Amino acid sequence: MAAPMQHEDLLKLKSFIEFVDSNPTVLNMPQLQFVKDFVEKFGGKVPAGDFKMPDASAGGKCPFGGDAGAKAKKPDSGAADSADANASDDSEDEESLSEPESDVELDMEGVIEADSDPAQPMGDSAKEPTEEEVDQAGDLRAQAASAYGQQKFDEAIAFYTKAIELNPGNALFHAKRGQAFLKLKKPNACIRDCDKALELNCDSAAAYKFRGRARRLLGDFELAAKDLRQACKLDFDEETDEWLKEVTPNAKKIEQHRVKQERRQAERKIKERQRAQRRARKEQAKQSASSGGGSTGAFPGGFPGGFPGGFPGGFPGAAGGGGGMPGMPGGVDMADLMGAMKDPEVAAAMQDILANPANISKYVSNPKIFNLMKKFVPGGDLGAAFAQAEEKSGEPSEPKTKKGSADFVDDGLD
Repeated sequence: MAAPMQHEDLLKLKSFIEFVDSNPTVLNMPQLQFVKDFVEKFGGKVPAGDFKMPDASAGGKCPFGGDAGAKAKKPDSGAADSADANASDDSEDEESLSEPESDVELDMEGVIEADSDPAQPMGDSAKEPTEEEVDQAGDLRAQAASAYGQQKFDEAIAFYTKAIELNPGNALFHAKRGQAFLKLKKPNACIRDCDKALELNCDSAAAYKFRGRARRLLGDFELAAKDLRQACKLDFDEETDEWLKEVTPNAKKIEQHRVKQERRQAERKIKERQRAQRRARKEQAKQSASSGGGSTGAFPGGFPGGFPGGFPGGFPGAAGGGGGMPGMPGGVDMADLMGAMKDPEVAAAMQDILANPANISKYVSNPKIFNLMKKFVPGGDLGAAFAQAEEKSGEPSEPKTKKGSADFVDDGLD
């Protein structure tokens, strides 16, 4: 008759029993209470006292292979190395995140201090000038051009302002007044006039040209290059092209610096996310270690799944610790078993089944016990387990009547 366990699992169980024989106080562990009850049920007695792992310094060896002390120290060493590595990574990340951003080196020759004069009058945009006002504004523009030619820039600005009040919808008046403001080193006033001109006429090459020059004087090289480039597209002239060539080197440096900073910011976000993930894993590991279950401390000795001495694969039939009964479905570890054993109903059922394996059939209608047993039966096949248990107990299973057999009579009522 075949045993209900694989040969290698029987060997593991034998090793565990031998260990218990040498260290019977291990059964005083709360997690092994069901085994202790099983022993006492048959008249056995477990000595009182707390279990202590065999001393490695005195030559004590774990019966399941390896030195007890070495087994205990390995996780600590690995944990320390991991902690050191994590600390080193966090330190490097802190240094990289705290590195000051480098400043781009620009040629600031020709950059002037920004003007802060009150905004100049822009006229009433809703006004519809008469033909007479349009003619008067044209005459004022001619006088402004004459004053500008004589380098009387304040006078030219005054004439352009009067022309704008008469005909505020003329974009060229604003652009030309902005040009005069440039001559007086008032780039902000120039930009205001050019903004208004482009509001009235988005294709004003003069407005783009003078605004680009004003931005260059303020050191805003990227926007200056953009305006001057657009002015060249609309109405190319050599002066605009020369101004564009002047600002292009600084504009490229700024663009390259911005791309570099964007890349650094992206890398910083990735490192911050990785550091947060490492911290979360460390916190999770601490919680797992302090929970007293799983592979870290329910039992001393480094036993995967909680049994002493490094018992390979955990409790026979369980999946904890990377081993267990061959053919057993995965997803079950000793933490599952120990947690289930805290339920008095489950503990009583386990004792009943250990006393007589055939009693497993009593719990088929109990989902709690039935589903738990499926996890610890080879292949999850309880049918085969029933047959083996009944064969062992000498109680043959009752044959099932099949439709179509000689004993079946169809009365035609279905």
